[in-house]
Amino acid sequence: MLRHRSTIALLRHRSTIALLRHRSTIALLRHRSTPAAARLSAVGVLHLHYDVTMPSGRGEIVRVIAVTNQKGGVAKTTSVINGGAALAELERRVLVVDLDPQLSATRWLAGPLDTRGLFDVLTGGEAPELVEQVVATPVEGMDLIPGSRFLTGVERAVSGQWTGPESLLRRAVDELPEDRWDVVLLDCPPTLGLVAVSALVAAREVLVPVEARVMALDGLVSLLQTLQQVREGTLNTDLGPAMILPVRVDRTRLARDVVDTLGDRLGEMLLTTRIRDSIRVAEAPSRHLAITQYASGSSGAEDYRALAAELITRVEVAA
Repeated sequence: MLRHRSTIALLRHRSTIALLRHRSTIALLRHRSTPAAARLSAVGVLHLHYDVTMPSGRGEIVRVIAVTNQKGGVAKTTSVINGGAALAELERRVLVVDLDPQLSATRWLAGPLDTRGLFDVLTGGEAPELVEQVVATPVEGMDLIPGSRFLTGVERAVSGQWTGPESLLRRAVDELPEDRWDVVLLDCPPTLGLVAVSALVAAREVLVPVEARVMALDGLVSLLQTLQQVREGTLNTDLGPAMILPVRVDRTRLARDVVDTLGDRLGEMLLTTRIRDSIRVAEAPSRHLAITQYASGSSGAEDYRALAAELITRVEVAA
């Protein structure tokens, strides 16, 4: 069989937990009286084990972070743009790569811009190097590689290739100049298809925004299983453990319940930052500005600055 077909089949197959090689077990509470705990139990989080140690890495200075969640509408692009802007405020040079065919990040930062560039990169076509696709954004210190609506046809376009297309993006990212950006943020589509898998193969770290809602937990287990399979297989042994970011956290008891349950089950993978529900954050894309520009003193700006600081602290501690 073609290599890429077997790879995608592996990632789409929900194998039993026994197939995963477990090296470290996170503390799992058995109390299931709350709705969030019951939901996580039902979808399997209580029985998952994860290695929470950081991989050795490839030795590059640039951090490559895939921001992903297979559920749509979970503030994924919002976290990419606002988290990236907050990192830029801390003098980190940021590059956003829009891998979502909905082009949300591109429209937010650059308006109605659509190119074939990333599609050609992911399908092995004659594409310009990634560095040649970079455009400026209204956020000082943050650049963008625009997305492409053609990304919806990536899997169909590579159906006859013998070599693994899931590695093409990694090769392109590895060729980026190391002295131009400090952080590369890969804005992934809300699926676990070839484009998202390619981002996981290219990344060293993974940020997973999760809404503080019970129903938002359903896809988390399959995503974490996929991350483990990518890391422990041959696709990307450099991939670090997921960083879970609670978003749209309001003052309700349910939201607190969900966040507390995530902490009980996922331990160190849960970030300490909480992104509160904010109308200012929702308004910022229509102004083509990050929240740190649009409403610098808002709770949303404060939260994303906290996220940026925590991301920096995490890599310094790991080093």
